[in-house]
Amino acid sequence: MREALRRALRAGGATAKDLSAEVGIRERDVAEHLEHLQRSLAHRGERLVVEPAACLACGHRFEGRTRLSRPGACPECRSTRIDPPVFSIVGER
Repeated sequence: MREALRRALRAGGATAKDLSAEVGIRERDVAEHLEHLQRSLAHRGERLVVEPAACLACGHRFEGRTRLSRPGACPECRSTRIDPPVFSIVGER
């Protein structure tokens, strides 16, 4: 399953929803699998790149967030309209 996630992320950027549909796991489980994948990628000379989530209401970007899941609400305006993070892999193949 994690190898399938790795292949999907190598093809280009994807959200947790995209990965869930492609690999066939629940969207809420994607973050947990990505955390494990993130650690194993280092051994291959690769790394997981996370384009941070952003608030659709005020534009706040969740820079520096370590959790890979989608935030629940914006700390600036309290809106729950959040554009999810986008994941990809860079490095050696």
